[in-house]
Amino acid sequence: MTERATQAPDRLLDPIARISESLFGLFMVLTFTGSLSVGEAGRQDIRTMLVGAIGCNLAWGLVDAVMYLISSVIARGHGLATLRAVRRVADSQEAHRIISDALPPVVASVLGPADLEAMRARLKQLPELPTSQPLRKDDWLGAIAVFLWVFVSTFPVVIPFMFMHDATRALRVSNGVAVVMLFWAGYSLGRYAGQSPWRTGLAMVLIGVVLVGITMALGG
Repeated sequence: MTERATQAPDRLLDPIARISESLFGLFMVLTFTGSLSVGEAGRQDIRTMLVGAIGCNLAWGLVDAVMYLISSVIARGHGLATLRAVRRVADSQEAHRIISDALPPVVASVLGPADLEAMRARLKQLPELPTSQPLRKDDWLGAIAVFLWVFVSTFPVVIPFMFMHDATRALRVSNGVAVVMLFWAGYSLGRYAGQSPWRTGLAMVLIGVVLVGITMALGG
């Protein structure tokens, strides 16, 4: 808990956050590629679509990188506030509740009053922590990594349009790449959640197609 009070959560190692960001970016890119009318599209139309799709990915990566920096500072600040609350409260039961709330539910469920009291005693013995948590080098490196992950993980969908002159064939290859990426995302989430990876992968493909269709129908 003391480390969590002074460090940001390692989102880069969180499979759910990592795959979710890839899916969000993928859905947005598919709204661009899916809106292309291959029967009437010329090179200028394809170029416009590419500029829009790549620009959208860049913007999404930038927004998520900024949110990573904000969440890092807020997470450390919340950890410090929790620590101060534990050290300030006089009622032991209230202190135990604060500690339990700060822990993962599974961990908190196996801790008894004696365990929580021992943690409370150790927390009260810690030296005084800083009042503010400025951005650090690791935060900036993490934000850059998030930006690159969001951009690179969704870029393969637009690659066929950059190297194939036949718009129809490029769209088919692009859609094939998108289906594979959707399946991979669902497969990975299924394994992480202890569910059937194949079933989750197929479900993600179906969900992705439906969501992109709804987005395009609404003018997205």
